[in-house]
Amino acid sequence: MFRNMLGRILVSTAAFALMAGAASAEGIGASLLTQQHPFYISLADAMTKAAEAQKVSLEVAIANQDLSKQLADIEDFITKGVDVIVISPVDSQGVRAAITKAQKAGIQVITVDIPAVGADVTSFVGTDNFAGGERAAELMAKSIGGKGGVAIIDYPTVQSVVDRVEGFKKGLEQYPDIKIVAIQPGITRPEALAAAQNILQANPDIVGVFGFGDDAALAAVAAVKAAKLDAQVKVIGFDGMEEARNAVKNEPAMVGVIAQYPDEMGKVAVETAVKVIKGEEVPAKQPIVPGVVTKEGETK
Repeated sequence: MFRNMLGRILVSTAAFALMAGAASAEGIGASLLTQQHPFYISLADAMTKAAEAQKVSLEVAIANQDLSKQLADIEDFITKGVDVIVISPVDSQGVRAAITKAQKAGIQVITVDIPAVGADVTSFVGTDNFAGGERAAELMAKSIGGKGGVAIIDYPTVQSVVDRVEGFKKGLEQYPDIKIVAIQPGITRPEALAAAQNILQANPDIVGVFGFGDDAALAAVAAVKAAKLDAQVKVIGFDGMEEARNAVKNEPAMVGVIAQYPDEMGKVAVETAVKVIKGEEVPAKQPIVPGVVTKEGETK
């Protein structure tokens, strides 16, 4: 009844009972960015558990960071006639037309983790990324003594990353002796490693790197170690996955990570979708405050 999407479709047990003999797939369709990252694995698992608890059908399609795949999956959900579509956009602007089409078909849309740009969705559930960027700036300033050149490894097509980078820049405005000397994209870990290596070669006096996500930060740590700059360069990540938390404990260069909470995000997204199905009002924005993990522990 549900087509296998890249080997990973998560549905509640109740879905089959609800769908038996039905002409359309009432319930929730979710198009998620990837399943190649621990954050999104946790997000999807939390959504599945919440759907089971709420006794609502849930079909999860994985875009695998491919906008064309995501647009096709959303089109499939529209054809099936789901009640609500939950999206974590591959491209915050590129997904706009698909959202508009879903809405014209009478399907309400919720974005999770990553907002859509130029689309008026029913609700956005995600980390307060701007505030997280500001917290990263504060931690960076503390770690480097309030002065020096720093760099950013970026993912510029995703609005959540744009927000955290803007927050980081805003936070650094309080520290006039800190200068951003380089910003380079590095979406995957190999790309981030190459970006970090390039940054270190071009800026040998750099003292800090802010990675848009944990993969970028871990790649930066690897580059810093290879260049034997552990004592000079401080790295901060953003996500809070286990590998990054362990690096904070064990790697001198990794001074901290801004922690997101995908379990809470997934649960709230499904609960919001259920309220929408029931005709209840929901908040347009549901920010989830990020925490900060340092060598001293975690604070929220």
